[in-house]
Amino acid sequence: MLYWAILFFVVAIVAGVFGFGGIASASAGIAQILFFIFIVLFVIALLVRALRGKTPR
Repeated sequence: MLYWAILFFVVAIVAGVFGFGGIASASAGIAQILFFIFIVLFVIALLVRALRGKTPR
């Protein structure tokens, strides 16, 4: 999922350079949403792992 966020960020940067404002803002919005979803899932995974008491190998 982080891959998709980075991909949409790059598309937004390229579209912004070439002056496609609508495409750039849409791609940036999608990248931001995917990034926050990734962060939330990461925190949930850390909490579940901590609550189960498993240590990293």
